[in-house]
Amino acid sequence: MSLPNLPSEIENRKSEHLRVCIEEDVEFQQLTSGLEKYRFTHCCLPELDRSDIELGTTFLGKSLKAPILISSMTGGTELAHLVNTRLATVAQRYGLAMGVGSQRIALEQPELAPTFAVRSLAPDILLLANLGAVQLNYGCGLEDCLKLVELLEADALILHLNPLQELVQSGGDSNFKGLLAKIQQICAQLPVPVIAKEVGNGISAPMAKQLIEAGVAAIDVAGAGGTSWAKVESQRAKDNRHRHLGQVFADWGLPTAECITTIRSVNSTIPLIASGGLKNGLDLAKAIALGADLGGLARPFLVAAIESEAAVDELVKFLIAELEIVLFCTGNPNLSALKTSGALKPC
Repeated sequence: MSLPNLPSEIENRKSEHLRVCIEEDVEFQQLTSGLEKYRFTHCCLPELDRSDIELGTTFLGKSLKAPILISSMTGGTELAHLVNTRLATVAQRYGLAMGVGSQRIALEQPELAPTFAVRSLAPDILLLANLGAVQLNYGCGLEDCLKLVELLEADALILHLNPLQELVQSGGDSNFKGLLAKIQQICAQLPVPVIAKEVGNGISAPMAKQLIEAGVAAIDVAGAGGTSWAKVESQRAKDNRHRHLGQVFADWGLPTAECITTIRSVNSTIPLIASGGLKNGLDLAKAIALGADLGGLARPFLVAAIESEAAVDELVKFLIAELEIVLFCTGNPNLSALKTSGALKPC
């Protein structure tokens, strides 16, 4: 008698991640993004017409209509396919960037690869493939990275860095030794740019400097203040040890605003994505004024995508309107002007 096709361990984990992120309280409690410590100086006479406002930008050579990244979230399950489909459709409509969740499962279970494949729905967007960097120490190499990029028809590859998550996760991959050299090899040989990204605990300036020297083309700081993956892993832990570890380290990391400012203090040109605790267009505008080039949101898009495509569409309209208001009410017609205006001050 043949057995039915049962979900793999990694497929179950992805389903649990989605459920926990949607249903449970997994936000940082003590640490915030740090963006609330800044305030824009209001301009009562902007000398602009609203039609003058321009949100367009370029990132890694790709034109975007707004500096918004739908951050990497999911793939590998039926629900994830629905989420990615809705997100990609709206990203194409508004000219946004989008990343998918870790594609490792697509290497191990090729039949799940279509849950990530959204290029047909979004032929023009900046689309980012994704793999955990630590997998380079567990059998993945250049050929696998190429396969993931080709599967997605991606413009770049994210290598995400998640040491804390791996350590508090039951069965996590904990060998990060020698990883920087392997990242350097991938950067040198992969025909598309490589983006280094944390998953919610932040990238420090010294670490950013090492990653840039290794050849990464961009950095996503993914700082503390949003979803705590230590809390996520604690919620889904099957044993007391990992449940305890996730709770102890629930507020571990570097705030997003701090990551942006310190990285910019050592490198003024590296393309920089700010994610981690951004909740609206005002947060996004603050991140850009601090020195980021794009702002990434994950959970707000996930919640909207679970609801409907229309909910994702409405979220994007809100974000764009909020960004436009910041530019208008600070007297800046575009993002470049905002960055150099000095309109953002510490509270």
